[in-house]
Amino acid sequence: MPWSTREVADLAGTTVNTIRHYHRSGLLEEPERMTNGYKKYGARHLVRLLQIRRLRDLGVPLAQIESIGFSGEPTYPGLLGIEAELSASITRLQRARTEIQAILQGSTTTDVPAGFEEISGLLSGPERSLMLIYSQLYDEAAMADLKQMVESEPREDDANEDFNTLQPDADEATKHRLAATFAPLIAQHLADYPWLVDQKAHLSKSPQVTQETFVETMTELYNPAQLEVLAHASVIATQIQDKTAANAVPNDTTEDNERTDVPSNRGDNDSRDA
Repeated sequence: MPWSTREVADLAGTTVNTIRHYHRSGLLEEPERMTNGYKKYGARHLVRLLQIRRLRDLGVPLAQIESIGFSGEPTYPGLLGIEAELSASITRLQRARTEIQAILQGSTTTDVPAGFEEISGLLSGPERSLMLIYSQLYDEAAMADLKQMVESEPREDDANEDFNTLQPDADEATKHRLAATFAPLIAQHLADYPWLVDQKAHLSKSPQVTQETFVETMTELYNPAQLEVLAHASVIATQIQDKTAANAVPNDTTEDNERTDVPSNRGDNDSRDA
């Protein structure tokens, strides 16, 4: 006994509109019509619908179903592509689940980029915000370097705490002391990671967008006294670099007066590097 469109849709666990869509896309052949004009679906149509539904349940897009085929010998290249996409999705979901579990357990936070969870405790609130923003401005290689910088920074002295609690009306002596403390570390980062001086190869946004975003972020995260410390530390770091270069190449008197902004977990060329 032939089935109507609604009947075959019910048997296949789909809808009449879906069957019509399969007809339009060429996935399901049009059946013959009975004398009363109604479509007459048979077992082959039901089997085809069930095959389509199975592939859809496996996540195969409609556009790729025809290329995979319905015989006992499927087109494996098409399936291999689907398998690769599913594997990537599973990896992403597993990583997301692990991170969510860590957040629920209180062992990490949501205010650092992926991959920075284990070092979030080493960063102040503003530094974590900077890292989140950096993840939108720099490529993965740059972010890996920034993470390494954070891990290598000394944490045993009181300079970081003094900087984080620095008041806008801090005295000049305190600001100069902090700048002098941070400058050697900035100089070392500049030497270890030359891309900090010319960042173009590691930018995911245009240099103008990066600069504007960085300036806006810094002025909101840090007070004037902290920004002054970062600026002074950067100047001293540049002097340290120039002196080191001059000692290494005594006859080289060329001065590089054009330096790009240096990303840091404390600031750009107004800061120590992150």
